[in-house]
Amino acid sequence: MGKTKIMLGNEAIARGAYEAGVKVSAAYPGTPSTEVSENIAKYDEVYAEWSPNEKVAAEVAIGASLSGVRALVSMKHVGLNVASDPLYTCSYIGVNGGLVVVVADDPGIYSSQNEQDTRMIARAAMLPVLEPSDSEEARVFTRRAFEFSEEYDTPVILRTTTRLSHSQGVVNLCDRENIPDKPYERNMQKNVMMPANAKTRHIFVEQRLKRMAEDASSFDINKAEYNDTSIGVITSGIAYQYVKEVMPSASVLKLGCVHPLPKKLICEFASKVDKLYIVEELEPVIEEQVKSWGIDAEGKDIFTVQGEYSANMIREKLLKEPVSYTVCNEAPARPPILCPGCPHRSVYSVLKKLKIHAAGDIGCYTLGAVAPLNVVDTTVCMGASISTLHGMEKAKGKDYIKNWVATIGDSTFLHTGVNSLMNMVYNKATGTVIILDNSTTGMTGHQDHAATGRTLKNEETYAINLYALCKAMGIEHVYEVDAFDIDELEKVVKRETQREAVSVIIAKSPCALLKTFIPKGKCHTIPDKCVKCGQCLVPGCPAITRNADNTVTIDDNMCNGCGLCMKRCKFDAIGFVPNEK
Repeated sequence: MGKTKIMLGNEAIARGAYEAGVKVSAAYPGTPSTEVSENIAKYDEVYAEWSPNEKVAAEVAIGASLSGVRALVSMKHVGLNVASDPLYTCSYIGVNGGLVVVVADDPGIYSSQNEQDTRMIARAAMLPVLEPSDSEEARVFTRRAFEFSEEYDTPVILRTTTRLSHSQGVVNLCDRENIPDKPYERNMQKNVMMPANAKTRHIFVEQRLKRMAEDASSFDINKAEYNDTSIGVITSGIAYQYVKEVMPSASVLKLGCVHPLPKKLICEFASKVDKLYIVEELEPVIEEQVKSWGIDAEGKDIFTVQGEYSANMIREKLLKEPVSYTVCNEAPARPPILCPGCPHRSVYSVLKKLKIHAAGDIGCYTLGAVAPLNVVDTTVCMGASISTLHGMEKAKGKDYIKNWVATIGDSTFLHTGVNSLMNMVYNKATGTVIILDNSTTGMTGHQDHAATGRTLKNEETYAINLYALCKAMGIEHVYEVDAFDIDELEKVVKRETQREAVSVIIAKSPCALLKTFIPKGKCHTIPDKCVKCGQCLVPGCPAITRNADNTVTIDDNMCNGCGLCMKRCKFDAIGFVPNEK
């Protein structure tokens, strides 16, 4: 004890898990949770892996827990949906070694497809939830979560949010605990969830939650801060910081355990304040329970259920103080766009030319939905592109999807796309699936996956061969194409979309932001040859800009020589200078 360090919330969670003696960590990368695993992998004492998806990651951690060691699994809120199957049942089973599930919610939808509230899922799964409010609490609460897990024989969810995950604070570093492995003892009634056993364990879970709710009033992570009792605020997580900033003299009940709620403590706090407010982001989880106990409080009648909260919002809603927002009129709009040299842009430019619609998936390539590409028509969840295409064909017939494809990234394909493709084959579908293979999990920060040949610990491993995997499913028509060979790609897409069979096109080219990526050179304009047709601008590469006279300029600092613009120019008005070897 004594050392301090400024850490991200996610980094502090990893530190807390390390200090708690965790031996196994599993995850699938997903913003805003990714850095938890990236940081815990730095500790040699912890086995850490990227799993193919959150379900598998949860099952790995469950297995480690049942064997008798402390284990961690991390995911974003929609990843919890994927992991729900094992976690709902593991709630019945309980633990041997402590098991903590880190779930990062995304109020404001900065990098997700919805704004769901993990606390509601935890209530349904009957799992306790701890919620820290800063980086130091992220470390401390992670350690406490493992203690609660073993004391109450339950997995424990540690809920965080984008703001906490990615904000920094001072963290007090402690030594790693020497937690001895718990002995494994065969217990079929506890660990095998067949109906007769599950009925008994359901009773245990209800009793467990009741005991935790009674004990929660004395948990040190639930704190009543009494000041001016004319106003009382019940809050948790990052919202606590906003409340304290705006109303430092108010009485505040800060909940570290947000499920089950400490009823005795809440009732006592409510009885001592004149006016009670409940400040919580997203759903009225705390508010509904508090009001169900007959306690008068205000919450979502004045606060929104949408997006992130802020100090200004609380100032405006609770103190009725007008808040002026200064907007810089000169700030240009910055719509999301694919990076210069992105292979997805090349693929989408071909699909756009052929007027083909794409059922899309989760990843950088979702940006194919927006201008100027405007190719992706649907995005639901991980792996859904292939199943969506399949559903369209079964609803409307084979001819309907001859101007459609499914697009999915290599990491997402291994996450949940494999089962979807298997379903197409099994159910005699037709349709073309394009796997956008850029050799990384790009959107979340370039993590490895099962087809890259490297583990989370940066060790070499077997790389799944996507071509061979598709062929092994019995798909006869599988083709690998350079994503920037637009002539060949156009030829293959034209042919395969008309084929009455399942076909897979693997469009291969590494992400331009990978550390191992070496640009081939730089493209440049030849003004004398430019006819101002604008074809080079169609894919929307941010390295190319249109001048006032309708000629174009290529930013030498942004261009990495992918050559897409040059291949689109039919007048040789774009040249190429290779890098010196």
